[in-house]
Amino acid sequence: MGTRHGYFETSLGELLFVAEGHALTGVYFPDHRYPPARDDIGESLGADPVDAVLVEAARQLREYLGGERDAFDVPLAPRGDEFSQQVWSMLGDIPYGATTTYGELALALGNRALAQRVGQAVGHNPVSIIIPCHRVVGADGSLTGYAGGLDRKRALLSLEEPEPAAAGRLF
Repeated sequence: MGTRHGYFETSLGELLFVAEGHALTGVYFPDHRYPPARDDIGESLGADPVDAVLVEAARQLREYLGGERDAFDVPLAPRGDEFSQQVWSMLGDIPYGATTTYGELALALGNRALAQRVGQAVGHNPVSIIIPCHRVVGADGSLTGYAGGLDRKRALLSLEEPEPAAAGRLF
């Protein structure tokens, strides 16, 4: 099972799902700020892909968007350098309904001066939504750049809006 891709309709638009082997390597919006290179998405599985990894990832994402799921368990294998992998791992630790900032992530890495580099890694997250980069906000709580657009980021955060007593930050 080499690299392959398929498109699935969701409430956020038709998303591109990419897999390699038994793991998901990418989820991209139609107008994604940093789209994958054509060579990185492998063969097209057509309009109605029948692929266990892609179908399961799309099912879980649709459940999440429908408010029926707050975590994912599809195997992931995003491609990136060691620093990016570390940041993406931290994003996966941000609980549903919580947010953090680029600076807080940089502090957790041991150096607040890494905030801009953290922002770059967050912005280049290849597995949108499933690795929850939408949960990272500006230092003042404002919505900052999102590869899928601020309207989608706002919608995802709204979907996860916690009960007032449960609101909180991770880092």
